[in-house]
Amino acid sequence: MLRTVLRPRWLGLLVLAIALAGIGLVLGRWQLGVAADEGRQEAIDAAAARPVVAVSEVLTPHGDFPDDASGRRVSVRGTYVAEDQVLIPDRLLGGREGLWVLTPLHVEGGALLPVVRGWVPADAAQTPPAPPTGTVDVAGSLAPGESPADPADLPPGQLGSIDLSVLVNTWEGELYNAFAFALDEQGPTGAVATTDLTRVPPPEVPSELQWQNLAYALQWWAFGLFALWMWWRMVRAETEALRALERDGPDGDDTEHPDTGHPDTEHADTDPDEEPHD
Repeated sequence: MLRTVLRPRWLGLLVLAIALAGIGLVLGRWQLGVAADEGRQEAIDAAAARPVVAVSEVLTPHGDFPDDASGRRVSVRGTYVAEDQVLIPDRLLGGREGLWVLTPLHVEGGALLPVVRGWVPADAAQTPPAPPTGTVDVAGSLAPGESPADPADLPPGQLGSIDLSVLVNTWEGELYNAFAFALDEQGPTGAVATTDLTRVPPPEVPSELQWQNLAYALQWWAFGLFALWMWWRMVRAETEALRALERDGPDGDDTEHPDTGHPDTEHADTDPDEEPHD
């Protein structure tokens, strides 16, 4: 089979098959990216279309975090507990390293809701900016608690992650099994200024691939594999044809003489009725 492959004709067709396979791979990956982008946009649009509700309609103190609550926008009225405010280090924003400012909000008629009020750069003062005093109305995006982190070597007032199991034993009072990214804060005198911190964009809403574009991606990959498979089938067919030609000869006559092992042509023209000569 190698002799067949090394012929210029089949080498040229191999280059063509590899090129077609490469095109199929690139276009398939492109369609996969489109599927992910469209699925993400559909999830964002669906989340934006959901009405903003009071946090009590989504969560109960110590209750399980609902499966569809990630990214859910809620409105909360309460009072920040400034003395329990903490910093969460090693958080990137715009490629810069910094800290999240996490403040417990005592919800009116409810429990404590951890609120990420914003982000401060790592080279800023390690004392978090003070939250607004008095009653505030917070619009936020919900998120489940984070995994535990190693608290070693962290200074006082910092936590390695928003680990709700740690917070429930640190803060006094009941705790919602979630935290919120503050999107807007309204105090007694209007909007709360955020010149001392930067709002943190909520994480992307969990999404699924858009099935139509995913099917297109699979089709392009199948096309690329088909080009390579067809080249292999044609090379194999020609190899088998050449082997048959070498084995049988051009006329396909493979009859052998029983004694010599060669084709029996010695008496091919002898008349069977002719008398033998002396």
